[in-house]
Amino acid sequence: MLFDVIRQLSAGYQVDLWQVLAQVLSVVFVILCILPLHEFAHGWVAYKLGDPTAKLAGRLTLNPLASVDPMGAAAILLFGFGWAKPVPVDSRYFKKPKQGMALVALAGPGANLLAALLGALVMAVMQAFVPVNGVTQFLYSVFYYYVLVNISLAVFNLLPIPPLDGSRIVGAFLSDRMLYSYYRYQNIFSMAVFVLVLSGAMSGPLYRAQSFLANVIFTIAAAPFRLFGVL
Repeated sequence: MLFDVIRQLSAGYQVDLWQVLAQVLSVVFVILCILPLHEFAHGWVAYKLGDPTAKLAGRLTLNPLASVDPMGAAAILLFGFGWAKPVPVDSRYFKKPKQGMALVALAGPGANLLAALLGALVMAVMQAFVPVNGVTQFLYSVFYYYVLVNISLAVFNLLPIPPLDGSRIVGAFLSDRMLYSYYRYQNIFSMAVFVLVLSGAMSGPLYRAQSFLANVIFTIAAAPFRLFGVL
């Protein structure tokens, strides 16, 4: 995202300002509309599993003011992934706490992937039926980056590292003793992830996972249009 743009500018390379604007618009939309959806999905699944904590806290809402974390939003703008204010969840309400937490955790990245699929469908419609001009090409770029940012958020949150959603999913398969040890050092894990991301050490694995999911989502979105021969 913008970190790459800054790095290119500092190295003396030229950048396409329209593409930068498309990235910024897509990220702002994700921050204001999709991050709240991500957190709402966590709270909604928890509520359906018997936990009213998010509802009582006023977090079953799509209001961005309830979910947007300034630092997390800045991270998305700079790096393409970040975080929101976590929805409170109390696993004691679940019949099977670890399995319940895994389902709640999976709901957030799942919401991002569904949002990405919707964006990819819009892109397929544009390819099939909308005439190509400067405006439509710019809008196409906005939706393209929107899809990529959602996939990036899903992949990042699925990393099996506390306090990311992936750690809750892995936790469903750990014993209570191992789970305690797993979360005991979550602050160290968080710092380690932050350092690895800034150093670029994780860029390769993350990029490969994002590219794989992007290919799957774009293929699924385009399939109906290719079936009827309009793409």
